[in-house]
Amino acid sequence: MARYRVGLETRERILAATRTLVSEFGVEAVTLKAITDEAGVGAGSFYNLFESKEAAIFEVVREAIEAVDPDPAGAGTDSLADLVDAFVAFMTAAGPIARIYLQLAVGRGLTDPAIGARTLRSHRRRVERFADAARRADPDLAPGDAQALAETLLAGLTGLGITSLLDPGFDMRAHARRLLAGSDAGGGDPGRR
Repeated sequence: MARYRVGLETRERILAATRTLVSEFGVEAVTLKAITDEAGVGAGSFYNLFESKEAAIFEVVREAIEAVDPDPAGAGTDSLADLVDAFVAFMTAAGPIARIYLQLAVGRGLTDPAIGARTLRSHRRRVERFADAARRADPDLAPGDAQALAETLLAGLTGLGITSLLDPGFDMRAHARRLLAGSDAGGGDPGRR
């Protein structure tokens, strides 16, 4: 039992170190040595818990996304508006982490098959959640139309997110609400009118 607790504590120290380093220096400046030095652990301990520095970074990103998730249990209680608001919260409140996610997803995802596959799995889960929320808001919406709506909303939100990361004065929330209102769902989120 004590060994398990030590493993959890080591894992949290590594994640805290990763969080600090990516926020302060960005993904390109973060090395395995920097993470292990900051966490006060050896490389062997790191590799017992994570397969790479990118795996630790993705875990930090996952935690930041989970922190704003309107339905972390996956009970199907989130609306499209809730999901859009969560996307905006991640991109605006978790600025450095969101920037890192985009760097890994787009930059490294195009050249590293493992990162590309991980990013694509994450995107597909997000599309499923958006499509499910769209179908709950409009039960007459065909599954293919719900998926197309989800893909379109996520593409628009990603573009807005990139703009908000580049321009701190950009009001992503206002643009995201307009995007949702102008979608095929027509802002048709009954619970949010």
